Amino acid sequence: MTHAAQVDTGAVPASTTHESSRSPISRPLIGVGFLLVTLSYMVNAMDRQVFPPLLPNIRTEYGFSLEQGGLLATNFTLGMALAGLPAGYLLDRFRRKTVLLVSIVIYSLGTMATPLATGFADMTLYRVVSGFGEGMQSAAIFAAIGAFFAHRRGLAFGLIGVGYSVGVFIAPLIGVRLMSMHGSWHAPFYLFGTAGLLIAAASLFLVKSGLTEHSVEKTVSTRRYEYMPASAYNRNTIALAVHSVISGVAIYGFLGLYPTFLITSLHYNSGQAALAMSFLGFGGMSAVFGGWLGDRFNQRNLLIVSLLAVSAVSVCIYETHAGVGTQCVFAFLMGAFGLGFIYPNTNSAFQRAVRPAQIGRASGLFVTSYYGPAAFSGLLFAALVDSFGWDLAGLVQVTALPLVGVLALAFVRPSQFNNAVR
Repeated sequence: MTHAAQVDTGAVPASTTHESSRSPISRPLIGVGFLLVTLSYMVNAMDRQVFPPLLPNIRTEYGFSLEQGGLLATNFTLGMALAGLPAGYLLDRFRRKTVLLVSIVIYSLGTMATPLATGFADMTLYRVVSGFGEGMQSAAIFAAIGAFFAHRRGLAFGLIGVGYSVGVFIAPLIGVRLMSMHGSWHAPFYLFGTAGLLIAAASLFLVKSGLTEHSVEKTVSTRRYEYMPASAYNRNTIALAVHSVISGVAIYGFLGLYPTFLITSLHYNSGQAALAMSFLGFGGMSAVFGGWLGDRFNQRNLLIVSLLAVSAVSVCIYETHAGVGTQCVFAFLMGAFGLGFIYPNTNSAFQRAVRPAQIGRASGLFVTSYYGPAAFSGLLFAALVDSFGWDLAGLVQVTALPLVGVLALAFVRPSQFNNAVR
């Protein structure tokens, strides 16, 4: 065994000497497994993004304030953050498939419980539980796929990001349509929760361990990583974590209250707001292109350009008060840069900033840093709106904050990534 293969492999127990080294998986099975993983992440996105377009109706039914509504729109990310580091620890030690399946069941049940809430407190609990499952799933998916597609990590993450963006695209349209048909906002939560449970059942049989438990030893055996920091918590991951915190607060604050802004400030109806929200998901489908670029060019510089683009688009959204068609174009661009470029490249950069045996911890750190502060981004945005109005609040949270993220990225050194050419 080479010296590189010996480094940090203690994080993977003998009980999980991954099955791919013993049982090669065929390409059709890889395709089926990858498709189911992507579909499960699509349902994850649908569970998250069905809430904002229905928020005005939920607020009316329960009498929630704008601050309470903003917190509910984004507090599921608190559950994701709580799940991140523990999930990263478990993923480096136990079967990723088990963590994946359990996580889907958790967030599906949390989603189905949301309409059963009697008030703010228990709805908050259900949203956090749902987010906890979603955080576990995110860490499990990206640890598994990041190990299996180590040399095309950005592209693979981009393809999964397309599935997420499809969920963002269709969730508002389906949610508002079902609400109109049934006269209640409850139906979408039951539908999406059930879909998650069905996908978990299918994944139990069709997602093979050869995909999810890819050998860390196989990944590290062909290269040496002495030039990289020994700790998973190093200069690069800390700088990326700062950027991740800022991006999560800016992007999720925007996502959580964007439909409310369109309805209350621009006086769109629910259907028009849902359409604009769907264009965010449409733009996010550029993730496959964003991930492809991240595999071929300087990932730090790509993230800097994307953050500057988010700032510029934010000015257009909150200052021009555009009509529906133009607003949809702005939403598409926000989705493209925020979901299609920033998300997959931040995620894969975390994994490239650590030695291959530590990708579970890197995945967990990404989930915690990105989603933790984002849990309060909606509350922060709502408080800014109450104090300064929509225009200035948008400039503060969605325009200025990404510029701080640019500063944090200046401390990242891609020459110390595990894919750096030596």
